[in-house]
Amino acid sequence: MVNPLGLEAQTIGGTIDGLSTALNLAITLKDGKVQQSNFGDYPLLRMGQAPVDVEVVIIDSDKEPAGAGEMALPSALPALTNALYAATQIRLRELPIGDQLRKIL
Repeated sequence: MVNPLGLEAQTIGGTIDGLSTALNLAITLKDGKVQQSNFGDYPLLRMGQAPVDVEVVIIDSDKEPAGAGEMALPSALPALTNALYAATQIRLRELPIGDQLRKIL
């Protein structure tokens, strides 16, 4: 591994981005045009909504270093919805889940 701090930062950022997508982000169309124009109407996760701590576990490998990319983003949604299912026995299957989540909590 070349840069463990960079890997950790990339993973935390991807997790926050994935949670934003899962909870809040929806693109709506009206007359064939996207209604969201900027972050004011396409809200990313706010600091108060974000996890206090994201644990990143780095596993040593003998393989050559490679890019981390957005590996954390796709895993955030299933991790969140599976945790919610474990707590409530309710499966949330439509994105974003924020409105559905507010109804069950």
